[in-house]
Amino acid sequence: MSERLQPGDPAPDFELPDADGNPVSLASLRGKRVILYFYPAAMTPGCTKESVDFQGSLDALEPAGVAVVGISPDKPAKLAKFREKEGLTFPLLSDPENEVLKAYAAYGEKKLYGKVVVGVIRSTFVIDPEGKIEKAYYNVKATGHVERLRRDLAV
Repeated sequence: MSERLQPGDPAPDFELPDADGNPVSLASLRGKRVILYFYPAAMTPGCTKESVDFQGSLDALEPAGVAVVGISPDKPAKLAKFREKEGLTFPLLSDPENEVLKAYAAYGEKKLYGKVVVGVIRSTFVIDPEGKIEKAYYNVKATGHVERLRRDLAV
């Protein structure tokens, strides 16, 4: 597992397919702040709550120049179903090989119901317009996270 990213670190660049199979790169989002959040699995209760909360905050985030991008190990077809079911309008990216998850140290050992397992570590990063990590949140809780993030960003 990679070392955890800290504010000021360069955000690892990537290119991943979105829910429609179209490539999306971090470099293509330069010039705006990006909230990049990693979640374990589409259509599970916590991940749905977090994603719907981000969707509900777009009216405040987008005018402030902040883009939201979600990344999970799910295949594009599952992401497309998730997007349609929940009415999500921001990009959901597929990382089935966990390469980007690992680059952001958002994949590795974690505790789940008291057991140590290996998987996606729910994490969120704010990336500044120049491509540097502005904020890094690891092991976040799905409920209340978006609200906390908006407070921290004053958006």
